[in-house]
Amino acid sequence: MNFRPRRQEEPEINLIPFIDVLLVILIFLMLSTTYSKFTEMQLTLPVADTEAQRDYPKEMIVAVGADGAYSVNKVAVVGRSVESIASAMAEGAKAGKDTVVIISADASAKHQSVVTVMEAARRAGLNQITFATQSTALAGDK
Repeated sequence: MNFRPRRQEEPEINLIPFIDVLLVILIFLMLSTTYSKFTEMQLTLPVADTEAQRDYPKEMIVAVGADGAYSVNKVAVVGRSVESIASAMAEGAKAGKDTVVIISADASAKHQSVVTVMEAARRAGLNQITFATQSTALAGDK
């Protein structure tokens, strides 16, 4: 009888097969993943003749310059306070409360200047506000 204690080998953890399996899974996931944008909604927008539908008397263009100067329907506003802009907008609203305010701000105008126009429109009772932009083709010419 052999009563000597046997020398037990310590268990060895081999990571190479584990890494191989993970790489195979990673490659499988990369190849099977579709690269479509899941957050986008597919919309079909209605088509309309915009020139035929525009009603110019119901629009008021408020321009905001890079220096913070304001003009309502191409008439310069004296002062830069919310009250002076609101009174100019109230006078320029030909259609009353149905007037659409188009804010045409310079690209380098301060955000606060645009917020001031929005606050003035609210005080004047004009709640239909939109922003004017230019197309990228026109922006590239400048």
